[in-house]
Amino acid sequence: MIKTILGQVKEFKKDSLITPACMILEVIMEMLIPLLMAAIIDNGVEKGDMNYIYKTGAVMMILAVLGLMAGMLGAKYGASAATGLARNLRFAMFDNIQSFSFANIDKFSTAGLVTRLTTDITNVQNAYQMILRMCVRAPISMITAMAMAFFINAKLASIYLIAVIVLGFCLFLIMGKAMRYFKQIFPKYDDMNASVQENVSAIRVVKAYVREDYENEKFTRASGNIYQMFTKAEKILTWNAPLMQIAVYGCILAISWLGAKMIVSNQLTTGQLMSLMTYCMNILMSLMMLSMIFVMVTMSAASAERIAEVINEKSTLSNPKHPVKEVPDGRITFEHVDFSYSKPLSETGNGEGGELVLRDINLEIHAGETIGIIGGTGSAKSSLVNLISRLYDVTAGSVSVGGIDVKKYDMEELRNQVSVVLQKNVLFSGTILENLRWGDKNATKEDCVRVCKMACAHEFIEQFPDQYDTHIEQGGSNVSGGQKQRLCIARALLKKPKILILDDSTSAVDTATDSRIRNAFATEIPDTTKLIIAQRVSSVQNADRIIVMDNGRVSDFGTHEELLERSEIYRDVYESQTGGGGDFDQPGGDK
Repeated sequence: MIKTILGQVKEFKKDSLITPACMILEVIMEMLIPLLMAAIIDNGVEKGDMNYIYKTGAVMMILAVLGLMAGMLGAKYGASAATGLARNLRFAMFDNIQSFSFANIDKFSTAGLVTRLTTDITNVQNAYQMILRMCVRAPISMITAMAMAFFINAKLASIYLIAVIVLGFCLFLIMGKAMRYFKQIFPKYDDMNASVQENVSAIRVVKAYVREDYENEKFTRASGNIYQMFTKAEKILTWNAPLMQIAVYGCILAISWLGAKMIVSNQLTTGQLMSLMTYCMNILMSLMMLSMIFVMVTMSAASAERIAEVINEKSTLSNPKHPVKEVPDGRITFEHVDFSYSKPLSETGNGEGGELVLRDINLEIHAGETIGIIGGTGSAKSSLVNLISRLYDVTAGSVSVGGIDVKKYDMEELRNQVSVVLQKNVLFSGTILENLRWGDKNATKEDCVRVCKMACAHEFIEQFPDQYDTHIEQGGSNVSGGQKQRLCIARALLKKPKILILDDSTSAVDTATDSRIRNAFATEIPDTTKLIIAQRVSSVQNADRIIVMDNGRVSDFGTHEELLERSEIYRDVYESQTGGGGDFDQPGGDK
């Protein structure tokens, strides 16, 4: 964990080294001032030597200015190093997240990743700055002050030593108890962020069902859990202050009493007693500072572990040593494919344990074919097509594209040739043109218009005042579901893929528009292999062949006419839909 975090210091190593050096210089200046103060009292004030007072005072002024400058430089470089580390950590996390497979993404919640990128990194940033400055300053100050105190008078200095040992032991016990609560706090932040994310993304549903009060209660519970954890931790930490005060005033009383006796017996000078008092405060305040550092580091340790977990997470998918860079054509072959979400893949490609979502899938799809995929909810239609672009790896068997196993391809090259319009359509904030150019960043406006006509999106885009320069709000909230689907289809077509997968991507458009889109595919991209997942039989019945999925298996595979004759599942669905009744999950009415 420490190696991972410090590995992101990178170009801020210089600042990270200058900061403690400045802190050490500041401490040296501060430790010399009490000695000079004692000299002024003993050799200047008591002897009435104003010249000595002026000279020594000038030296003290110079030391104070040097100490101030060192402190300012330490603050400047410390802030630079800490904020730079935070920047690099955020980039390292975000960059690694981009390489995650779907299996990796499934491991981390969205809210958890947001917390790690924000709250956790802020904690580490604050802790790192404190370590560079206070964690260097406090122990050096305490050790130096202790050494100076022993140099002046070992008998009185041993009072500090006893106080430091007792106080340090008490603070260690307090921190140990508080640490247990700090470790429990950050998962609570995840819960709270999840509540906020879910509420904001589904605010229309919340308002439609008048569930604002329920959502407020849910957020209050999540926020209250954090409050309770922090309260418990802070109640333990409140013992720091009284213990510190007892130690400080106890030492002052003991030193004053013994010191006065020693002055009377000429074993100690007044100036030396004043210096010892100053060092007493330095030692005990340094100890208090160390206790605060310990609290911060304790909190940030849990955050650092969570950050390192994301940075060190390795994608379950990786390119082979010598990847294939070109996809020959759109042929697709499944050979005895099993797939499970539950367990990671072994090096041989055979998963262990977990319930299989797909079982013994064998398919041969020719280049340029239009293949319909139909089946009930939960029949693993989406899981089947996710294996083609290698969003997941198979548990057993193999999937080939263009006659080559997908594991042998360069993943970027493969995914550029396998265009997928997922079940959940996503548009990003920006203009329509900017969204379309996700398919091809170098596409001209004419290219965008061409694919929008194929996806039946051109008509409604032309009706917008700004047409293709119309701004899309975050998540596509200012366009309808059907419009969003058609824009996503157009974006996928702009890639000019060899395989086009539509995962129930026309469910929000009317049947006439759906038919026009399919006809455009047939005439405009005849060489592209098209896989269309649909709930409506009308969307796939004109396909070259249709796959019927049932409980993770291929129940049947053939043309519309063949399936009507031999597939009971397909026939029942067809009759229920054409007879005026429901879908896979709802039987049709009486005929």
